[in-house]
Amino acid sequence: MEPLLLMGLFFAFLASSLHIAVAIGLAVITFTFFYPIGNLSFIALNMYTGLYSFPLLAIPFFCLVGSIMEGGGLSSRLVNVASRAVGNKTSGLAIVTILACLFFGAISGSAPATVAAIGSIMFPEMQKHGYHREFAAGLIATAGGLGIIIPPSVPMVVYGVGTQTSIGDLFLCGIIPGVICGAFLMAVSVMIGKKRGYGGSGEKISRRETWRAVWDAKWALALPVIILGGIYNGIFTPTEAGVVGCIYALFVACCIYRELTFRKVVDIFVDNASVVGIIFLTFGVANSLSFLVSYTQLPAALTALMTSISQNKYVVLAIINVFLLIVGMLMDTMSANLIFSPLLLAIVLPLGVDRVHFGIIVTINLALGFVTPPMATNLYLTSALTKVPVPDVVRESLPFIAAMIAALFLVTYIPDLSTGILKWVR
Repeated sequence: MEPLLLMGLFFAFLASSLHIAVAIGLAVITFTFFYPIGNLSFIALNMYTGLYSFPLLAIPFFCLVGSIMEGGGLSSRLVNVASRAVGNKTSGLAIVTILACLFFGAISGSAPATVAAIGSIMFPEMQKHGYHREFAAGLIATAGGLGIIIPPSVPMVVYGVGTQTSIGDLFLCGIIPGVICGAFLMAVSVMIGKKRGYGGSGEKISRRETWRAVWDAKWALALPVIILGGIYNGIFTPTEAGVVGCIYALFVACCIYRELTFRKVVDIFVDNASVVGIIFLTFGVANSLSFLVSYTQLPAALTALMTSISQNKYVVLAIINVFLLIVGMLMDTMSANLIFSPLLLAIVLPLGVDRVHFGIIVTINLALGFVTPPMATNLYLTSALTKVPVPDVVRESLPFIAAMIAALFLVTYIPDLSTGILKWVR
């Protein structure tokens, strides 16, 4: 009864259109009126202990890196490299958009930041070359989710902190699944492009021009190498990598490309402060909810329910994937990650599922949550950015969502696609 009441209160307050942090906090406080477990000081204590985490500091720094890239000219140079490489092929600009999202995601770790940075550059270009506005918007909304699959990834940091999993291993194991998701999106883009006659940019691009674009973007391309290489070689931790990335991006944007003014830097820091404040507030109250979840023995109840349905790990993983896809429609990414990842991990660990592999599964599901209504942050952001109505964005996103789901199940049932890379580096 207690677990049902706790979850019922949470979803009831969530359905009332309150901010997620307020909904969680009210659910926790209301629950204590029915089942007293002491005074409410445990809420403040759990908020403090939840935020007192060194790895958690990586989140604001990676968010900041993405904003600096967007405003400092790094993202536009990454797009130029992708355009020179494949821009003149069938559906070339669609492929360029996906590649640019992969490049940008390898630095920012944020899906909305990827949509904002790449969408503002690629949407006008795709329109100019005859792509339907709705198709371009649907592609940008979905491909933006690659920003959290390719490391470094903010949701991977949250999962790592919440489940005591190595963030470095999560970053390393996210590379191949991210590329697979990107490849599936490219395949769908080419199929649609052939049917609708979407050509490339029409430019004849020489190797010399391609190498010139690569050379111009060398400082931007070096950033993911510095971040990921430093982590995997033990030079610095993921949190320290975020700091290094911020300093490097600021230096490149201000001193080399010279596209960031002091005023722009101040605006970037102010905007990120508000975003990070909301993230950390949600993280704090979610930690209090996690305490009550443990108190009510909800993990044990869920485990018993799942094992009563099936003890086959592949069936259980399929059920969890469907569950997470539904959760992604109803909750924001970070809250879903904080609340459900520890619960679901407790179910799959006894079945022999690797915790890092499960982290990649969760992350891909959460990436889909950015483009599946009603939450669908990427859909609304893309609609605002492109002025394409949300229903039209949703309709054109469906083939790409299907491709991402296919990639999700491929990664789910072939663990070596994610964790296999660990065998090569250890």
